[in-house]
Amino acid sequence: MNDRIRAREVRLVDPEGNQLGIKLLTDALSIAQDLDLDLVEVAPLANPPVCRIMDYGKFKFDEAQRMRESRRKGASGGIKEMKYRPKIGDGDFNTKTRQVGKFLQSGHKVKITIMFRGRELYHPDLGRKILDRIAEQMEGNAKIESEARLDGRNMVMVLAPDRRSTKSAAPKATNTKNASTAPAAAATEAQSAVTTEVAPAVALVEQEGTPVIVTEVGKD
Repeated sequence: MNDRIRAREVRLVDPEGNQLGIKLLTDALSIAQDLDLDLVEVAPLANPPVCRIMDYGKFKFDEAQRMRESRRKGASGGIKEMKYRPKIGDGDFNTKTRQVGKFLQSGHKVKITIMFRGRELYHPDLGRKILDRIAEQMEGNAKIESEARLDGRNMVMVLAPDRRSTKSAAPKATNTKNASTAPAAAATEAQSAVTTEVAPAVALVEQEGTPVIVTEVGKD
């Protein structure tokens, strides 16, 4: 950068990315100084090296911001791990499985690890039963991304959030709303039909000049 550049000539790029051609290093430095900016060697292995005029301090700050944002996104969508034992008690199982559910709801994948010790290795079916039980409890919120498999002294399975579960919730809510309004609509329609049938009869009797008292509707 700036006076640390050792090349005699450089291919110069301005702050907007436009190529200014091949310049002597002294001329390139003079242009950068006139703009109160830095001359940064961006492709030292090119012939001649490519240098760009930029605000190097701002460039480093923006690069650090991008790196932090990238790490933050990687962490939010990363993979978590929850470890179980083949003979785990119900209390510990429920506590760990609730946490697995929270990880999935937060958008994380979860690696489930069953840790075997000693002779437990001869009974992999115990570990598979636990994994099946977890998958059953997470049904609707997760899908199995990696099926259960033995990995050394452990058995592992990977669960991923099931995005379809959130999408299907909205149509169900709409259908429920429609179902709740159906009885009211049917009652209104029935009342309208009764009014339509009674009105002509009342009008006909009034034309004949006979008083009418209607006590019941709908009976012969």
